Amino acid sequence: MSAVIHSRSGSRFFREIVPWLLPLVLVIAWQIFTAAGLIPHRVLPSPSEVLEAGFRLTLTGELPLHLWESSQRALAGLLIGGAIGFFFGLLNGLFGPANRVFDSSLQMLRNVPHLAMIPLVIVWFGIGEPAKLFLIVIGVFFPVYVNTVHGIRSTDTRLVEMGRVYGLKPWELLWQVVLPSALPSILVGVRYALGIMWLTLIVAETIACDNGIGYMTMNAREFLQTDVVLLGILLYALLGKLADTITRALERWLLRWNPAYR
Repeated sequence: MSAVIHSRSGSRFFREIVPWLLPLVLVIAWQIFTAAGLIPHRVLPSPSEVLEAGFRLTLTGELPLHLWESSQRALAGLLIGGAIGFFFGLLNGLFGPANRVFDSSLQMLRNVPHLAMIPLVIVWFGIGEPAKLFLIVIGVFFPVYVNTVHGIRSTDTRLVEMGRVYGLKPWELLWQVVLPSALPSILVGVRYALGIMWLTLIVAETIACDNGIGYMTMNAREFLQTDVVLLGILLYALLGKLADTITRALERWLLRWNPAYR
């Protein structure tokens, strides 16, 4: 029994380590090439220089401030855009008349690149926080909306009929049958929305901003601080990975009844 447990724990550890092997190899190769002078430091500083820049900005308090401001914007946009997307997805997925009224217009808007709206957003909201928040909300809205509608409409009608046979009320059908069935699709929408959220944040923080990772990166570019620029890019990558990891853990917890997610 102990051998089986040890084997399972070893296998799980191996599965957790494997995804990080390729990034680790790339970082090591990057360090070796820059140390050997094969890559000019002006073009691509070494990982050690990027870490040094991060440590220096952390000591000055600049990096924690930018991280906090960016995280606030991203989380606020995700919550607002995700909530609105879920509401309309639920409405249009459950009610045919609502779908006929709203879906066509929303699909037309979905095909307009939200970042192309920046000039119009500046006219509407100026260059303050509302403009940045609006862009993130629009970017997050559509992935959650589309996947919520898809998940609800993909619910097996036989499960719904079985629920009715067992005497479930409409709200009980929604809570116990429809939403659990749609949840995998909804969470896929959330994961996709997280990627768009960080992408939009990068662009949004270049609109006359005085804080945030995007501002830090753009400001470093003006002074040719390539190490800080790379630091900002790596931070976005790590934050995106962190958000995806949290979402996948949420999937495993919410869908623990589903054999595919165990």
